[in-house]
Amino acid sequence: MNDWPDGWSDDNRSNRYGRGSAGAQPESARVMRQVRRGPAAPGPGQGAPPYGAGVPRQPSYVDGQGYDDGQGYDNGYDSGYSNGQVYGSPGGPGGPQGPGGADAYPRRPAPNWRRRIKWTAITLVTVLVVVSVGTYFWADSKLHRDVDLSKVIDRPETGEGTNYLIVGSDSRAGMSAEEKKKLHTGSAEGKRTDSMMILHTGSNGSTLLSLPRDSNVTIPKFQGSESGKIKGPLGQNKLNAAYAFDGPTLLVRTIEYNTGLHIDHYVEIGFAGFAGIVDAVGGVEMNLDQGFKDKYSGADFKAGKQTLNGEQALAFVRTRHAFAASDLQRTKNQQKFLSALAHQVATPSTVLNPFKLYPTMGAGLDSLVVDKDMSLWDLADMFWAMKGVTSGDGKSMNMPISGSVGGNLVWDKAKMKTLVDELKNDEKVTVSGN
Repeated sequence: MNDWPDGWSDDNRSNRYGRGSAGAQPESARVMRQVRRGPAAPGPGQGAPPYGAGVPRQPSYVDGQGYDDGQGYDNGYDSGYSNGQVYGSPGGPGGPQGPGGADAYPRRPAPNWRRRIKWTAITLVTVLVVVSVGTYFWADSKLHRDVDLSKVIDRPETGEGTNYLIVGSDSRAGMSAEEKKKLHTGSAEGKRTDSMMILHTGSNGSTLLSLPRDSNVTIPKFQGSESGKIKGPLGQNKLNAAYAFDGPTLLVRTIEYNTGLHIDHYVEIGFAGFAGIVDAVGGVEMNLDQGFKDKYSGADFKAGKQTLNGEQALAFVRTRHAFAASDLQRTKNQQKFLSALAHQVATPSTVLNPFKLYPTMGAGLDSLVVDKDMSLWDLADMFWAMKGVTSGDGKSMNMPISGSVGGNLVWDKAKMKTLVDELKNDEKVTVSGN
């Protein structure tokens, strides 16, 4: 029984793809879509048929170009599947290749280190400039420019170099009762000068000249800082009395009158500010030749190397009752300590550490009182000059003394004249002090 449709028989069935076979012979091998079958080889005695004649063309993939349906159409389906490409790993083994075997996907270019270094440097310089400018304006805003030297009358001519009058006052402004007790400052009203120094800076090094507060001087006529009226003269008195009478401008007027040396800038610091700077910098190392005690200042020191905190430093520079030549020895201690403080502030551990530098600057600038013309550059010049005295690039000395009268120290006029002339002309100082 033949179940095939009319017109079909086992004899006229061809072994075509997709047809079953009921014959005894096995079904011909199916043509895989991925493989193109060529024409069958001719049997013995048979000639080769014309190209493509009698051979049904099978749908196939054509060399990885896509699906060929036998009609010349390539639908692009799964193009590249049969070329051995491993999906998910382009550029890998068997992946698509460019001309000459190069990868079809370009490699990541090597980093341009020269460009990176250039932009890193530009960024760092920009940050440094911004921080520096910001720091300058922050510091400049903290200066208390309260002293007007234009009110000083009959001033001597300006000489070579720059002269700074550095004053340590016993001002207790802003201090609590507990702080006054801790620092042994007492509770006296107003303020007086505990120390006075002239710092000369110039081309021949720096000179730090201490003026004992008990120096016997003439307080001349002056213009009142508040009233603007001409007052005085007040006659012979201690040098620190000038400050007590009418503040910084009368002190400058008195020093200029008695020395003939022009004062260019004025800098003053009080008790609390001084101690705050020392604590902010982490203490100042001192090497004391001898130990001493003073119940008035709170000093209690042993000989040898030691680090002084703010409280101890203030006691050190204020002590006078522990020495025979009280005022002269105290000025020497003040010079020694201020030079050591300047050296400590200028060390890399302070300058390069913002956690120490900014508190130190803040403590110092908050507590300084300066003249109206003082700039940060002037303050920096003063600071580096004091450091120079410590490193040996300069000289520290007391005003030459010839004797005393009524318990006040009398300046040696001949030596003082030579000293002042050398400072005015910015010459190397040859005079020695007490």
